[in-house]
Amino acid sequence: MEKIELAAAKRTVLGKKAKRLRAEGKVPAVVYGKGLKSEPVELESKVIEKVFHLAGGNKIVNLQIGEGRARNVLISDVQRDSLKGGLTHVDLFVVRMDEELKAEVPLHFVGESIAVFQEEGTLLKNVEAVEVECLPGDLPEFLEVDITVLDDFEKTITLGDLKIPAGVKLVTNEELDTLVARVEPPRSDAEMEELDEAVDEANELPEGVKEEKPVVVSEENEGTKDRRDKK
Repeated sequence: MEKIELAAAKRTVLGKKAKRLRAEGKVPAVVYGKGLKSEPVELESKVIEKVFHLAGGNKIVNLQIGEGRARNVLISDVQRDSLKGGLTHVDLFVVRMDEELKAEVPLHFVGESIAVFQEEGTLLKNVEAVEVECLPGDLPEFLEVDITVLDDFEKTITLGDLKIPAGVKLVTNEELDTLVARVEPPRSDAEMEELDEAVDEANELPEGVKEEKPVVVSEENEGTKDRRDKK
């Protein structure tokens, strides 16, 4: 698996003072791992944004802190500014290449379903990601799910149908027949009429309540209203 490089510097600004780092275009982060003491570091904002875009949470990153020895890490958690969207904090988990780990892997749905593009059905995805266990070097970036098998409305794809690479184990509390994806048939004319009726009923006003007509404001009546208010 190709590694992505990430440089970091030791961080001395801690707690609420970290706000100053963000103003300088840096992101506070913490490096931790099994049997290791947590180490605060700082990252260049533009760099970590690019690295996170490439690596996500399941691709090995080669972390270099100052002049120290490079370490293999995974981006285990990130926090973002609720308004601006930029990263505000990052957790970096140090992994050992000879020890298995658990990680969430996204599902990539590929191919075309006849039931969708010919029968006008709707593809329903019940599962978007799964947890796997494996050595860091075997960790897949994603799992492909071929939806070409969904050629009618009766076919389904379940957890047991997923193609798991060698050296990788699926970790789940769900049954293997748990639905991953299927195609729902289009609504019939009768169903559409029932849906329209339900919407109309929901929009009806309670008995005795009259709908207020919207007030159209023009230059003429706006001036009249202003004169009334002054009285």
